[in-house]
Amino acid sequence: MLVRCLYASRAAVPTDGQALQSILAQSRRNNPKFGITGLLVFSNGHFVQVLEGGRQDVCRLFSRIVGDARNTGVEILSFKEIAERRFGNWNMGQASMASLNPALLLKYSERAELDPFKCGGEATMALLFEIAEAGAVANCAS
Repeated sequence: MLVRCLYASRAAVPTDGQALQSILAQSRRNNPKFGITGLLVFSNGHFVQVLEGGRQDVCRLFSRIVGDARNTGVEILSFKEIAERRFGNWNMGQASMASLNPALLLKYSERAELDPFKCGGEATMALLFEIAEAGAVANCAS
């Protein structure tokens, strides 16, 4: 059974490009072993990540993420069974928020910035679907 987990957290320490690339490299190395795919976004000190895969594997990975000292205030925004993957092209893709048209962000939130704690799970997921469909996913080595 496939599930999709969308969660958000805040960076526990200042996170630069090198730290983010380290997280992505770790995901891309480990996720294929467990059939996990997804998308990671980092913006304004917030992590937003979608994980797709088998229920047990996604739950185990999410438990490790909650215990990871690099983030704090982890909140599940959405968790549901799915019939098919929407982020299956990437072991872990990355969306660059800096390259997005601000109008796309305004479509789903109060301001032209990503704050998943204010706009909620449904709007955040819709934004991520649109980002993926628009081809705005960078560094998507599978």
